[in-house]
Amino acid sequence: MKAKYDFSKGRRGAVTPPGGNKVRITIRLDRDIVEWFKTKAENEGGGNYQTMLNNALREHTEHQEGALEELLRKVVREEINKAS
Repeated sequence: MKAKYDFSKGRRGAVTPPGGNKVRITIRLDRDIVEWFKTKAENEGGGNYQTMLNNALREHTEHQEGALEELLRKVVREEINKAS
């Protein structure tokens, strides 16, 4: 082992960039929410709680988009009926 190392050309960050569509962020969540996902992942055989959290967020956003589309259709139908 050397007595001194030269880190002058070192760079911060991951050694290898993440692949795919994943983006690294810093986020603060309530402790009970994180613990719930960790416990659920552990109870289901030790999966990744972050993946479960990502899937829950994806499902929620997809549901919201469908709900908005249905609301818009309802409003358009009401307006057409009023105009008739």
